[in-house]
Amino acid sequence: MKLLAFAASSSSQSINKALVTYAASLVEGAEVEVLDINDYEMPLFSSDREAELGQPEQAKAFFQKIGEADAIIVSFAEHNGSYTAAYKNLFDWTSRINQKVYQGKPVVYLATSPGPGGAQTVLGSASTSAPYFGVDLKGSLSIPSFYDNFDMETQQLNNPELVDALKSAVSALAN
Repeated sequence: MKLLAFAASSSSQSINKALVTYAASLVEGAEVEVLDINDYEMPLFSSDREAELGQPEQAKAFFQKIGEADAIIVSFAEHNGSYTAAYKNLFDWTSRINQKVYQGKPVVYLATSPGPGGAQTVLGSASTSAPYFGVDLKGSLSIPSFYDNFDMETQQLNNPELVDALKSAVSALAN
C-alpha cells in the first residue's frame, strides 16, 4: 500500500507532522511518503489570480500525489479554530482542479494541539465536509495536550489509551 501522510501545517516545528509521521509508521507494510506542504506554496487563492495564472503546477503536483496514493493520513493544526492558512490555500487551489480533492481515497484525519482541546474544532470541520471533497473517511482522532501525550525524544505517543485509539484508526486504512 502506498500511504501518503502530511500535516496541514507549514510550521518547521509542527507537532502535527510529528503525529502524522508516527501514525503512518503504525500502518504495517505500507510504503510511506510524508509530504511537507511548504513544497506546495502558492500565491493566495482568488478568482482574479486563477484567471491570471491558471492552475499552478504545485496544485497539480499535490493533486497527483493524492491520486497516486492508496490511502492518506492528514493531521490538522488549528489556527483560531480553523485550518491553517497554508493548508487552506493549498486546498483551495487544488479544489479548482477537481472538487473531489481526495479522489475517493480512504483517509484518516488526525489533529493535535498543545492544549486540552486537541484541535477538535478544525477536526470536526474537516470531518463534516469530507464527503464533499472525495474523502472516504475511515476514522478521525484528536490528541489533546500533545506534549503530555507524545514523547518528542522517541517520537511516539506515550499514552496507552491514545496509542490503542490511533492504532485502531489507522488500521481501518488496510481494510
